[in-house]
Amino acid sequence: MIKVHAKFVLSAADARQFPAASLPEIAFLGRSNVGKSSVLNSLVGEKIARTSATPGRTRTINFFELRRQGRPEPELRFADLPGYGYARLPREVTAEWPSFIEPYLAQRSALALSIALVDPRAPTQESDRRLLEWLRGAGREYLVVATKSDRLSGNELANALRRLRTDLGTERVLPYSAKTGSGRDELWREIWTAASRRIAAASD
Repeated sequence: MIKVHAKFVLSAADARQFPAASLPEIAFLGRSNVGKSSVLNSLVGEKIARTSATPGRTRTINFFELRRQGRPEPELRFADLPGYGYARLPREVTAEWPSFIEPYLAQRSALALSIALVDPRAPTQESDRRLLEWLRGAGREYLVVATKSDRLSGNELANALRRLRTDLGTERVLPYSAKTGSGRDELWREIWTAASRRIAAASD
């Protein structure tokens, strides 16, 4: 496992506050209390995002720069987004969140991958389905990650992943456990691959 160093950059409550789009960015999205902060902390190996039992604590986009050990400069950014505020989502959802989330997802040139976090223990949520429809319509690359997978038995998890693939219309759902680290290496491979593609596309 390669050691990764993370540094908080800023919290943006307006598109004009976004950092310069100079590094590939990985966006983390999900319903409130899906375990987004735990996944971020697990990936980095330190507590960079605050976890809370109270849903909806994140009200800004929080940016973190990351570099691998031995590298002198940051290589990518994580963007920790608040709960849902995307086009085509129900009004009661979108009304709760700032208007800068949709512009970030639709227009951010540095965005290399959107990681959509879902809870495999719960019934498939309509808001999750609509989010993926929106990302597909916007031409954004995404990966669905099923959090808290350690809380299901082997058969339960297999059935849940099968249901999510069908309900969300995606070929792949990556199971992840912040508690055990299961899925961590695979998710990092997806992140670095997407970041490399974004760098290559920007240089063309």
